[in-house]
Amino acid sequence: MTSTTDAADWWSTGISDIGPGSIRFHGYAIQDLIGEVTFPQMIWLMTRGDLPTIGQARLLECALVAAVDHGPQAPSIAAARMAVSCGLPINNAMATGVNLLGDIHGGAGQQCLELLYTLHETGADPRDVIASYKSRKAFIPGFGHRFH
Repeated sequence: MTSTTDAADWWSTGISDIGPGSIRFHGYAIQDLIGEVTFPQMIWLMTRGDLPTIGQARLLECALVAAVDHGPQAPSIAAARMAVSCGLPINNAMATGVNLLGDIHGGAGQQCLELLYTLHETGADPRDVIASYKSRKAFIPGFGHRFH
């Protein structure tokens, strides 16, 4: 960075616009959002840039509720609990759990989105794609769980 302008440009974002007496997210003033949108709607706004439809908001809320906890046996939860029991602060313990998420544990959501994106982009027949997964005895991302 060669100038103050370069630094300001580097730190700029289309997500938020914060200045004296003003906080806006994707063009929405925070005071207009508080008390008017739910937390799932706010997550949608921050990640997608627009407010969700009623159906989209309900679906996101259902997904958040379904994913809230998978019991103490899940590797990420066990590690986070171990971190707390070792005296780490809550933020560090949460980071410990999050850092265990990947393709083997906790990655089904990302893998499912990638599969759906590929289906959309290629126009492939979903039945053929599922048959391919089955022939390889591979898990179909986003479907099923080892316990239920």
